[in-house]
Amino acid sequence: MALRKFPMYIVDAFTKRALSGNQAAICLVPPNIILQEDELQKIGAEMNLSETAYIQVLDKDSDFKSGNKFSLRWFTPTTEVNLCGHATLASAAVLIDGVGNANKVIEFSTKSGTLSVSRHPTKTGFLTMDFPKNEPAPQVTEKLEKLLISLVGDLDLIQDVQYSPTTKKLAVRYKDHIHRKELERLSPKPSILMEAEPSGMVMGVGVTLKGSQINGCVDEEGIVYDFVSRYWAPWNGIPEDPVTGSWHTVIGPYWAKELDKNMLYARQCSHRGGDLWVEVMDTRVTLMGQSVINLEGTFQL
Repeated sequence: MALRKFPMYIVDAFTKRALSGNQAAICLVPPNIILQEDELQKIGAEMNLSETAYIQVLDKDSDFKSGNKFSLRWFTPTTEVNLCGHATLASAAVLIDGVGNANKVIEFSTKSGTLSVSRHPTKTGFLTMDFPKNEPAPQVTEKLEKLLISLVGDLDLIQDVQYSPTTKKLAVRYKDHIHRKELERLSPKPSILMEAEPSGMVMGVGVTLKGSQINGCVDEEGIVYDFVSRYWAPWNGIPEDPVTGSWHTVIGPYWAKELDKNMLYARQCSHRGGDLWVEVMDTRVTLMGQSVINLEGTFQL
């Protein structure tokens, strides 16, 4: 049987520096290559990154360089997911910067509907993504106490708990006086989180903190973040996700309401870390960020 070969890229998303942000493997699958469902998942496990994405051209008369409509699927090491922001950003970066696609807007057909990515009109190197809004609602915490204790330890540190049923993401807000370093020191064990919430209601959990000069939530240029956060999804095979676009479609709307502003500057302060801008609208959320392509090669089966 002849080897099946297709281009693959490794991209750091939501960062302007290599070896930071969130990694994604991006596969450009040509029409003549057929990958079975189990192969898509096995490649995701082989890459062992938070996401492996597969792009295919939708218009038979175009290709990766000329087309502007593509299908896009995302796989963690253990499962397919319905929405992934950083791998969408990375996919657009591969098409634009890696392949040379010159279209102003690229559309991806996904399990979350059509997602569009465009070049920012004034910020060189920035791409803007248009995503569904997944606004959370207040959550009764009694049944989640075991999970919350496994996550942060002390329940007195928590100011608010919100839940997004469309994404199964739980958002935990720290009290405003807590320093960013306390958030960065959190080290919940993935296995304990999964044991604490085995029902399937929660598939990802994050902790967020309102930004201020006092609690250290500023970037390297001294600009205050509107909010910072961290996010864990061991239920999807991701112990901690370095920078998570889909998480910001949940937490962005929460902070937009809390801060009474629609444009937000955010940082996900994992070990790798990354920055992004979040704009919250009536039914959509736009995420803006940068990416760095680290590796280009050929995957073969």
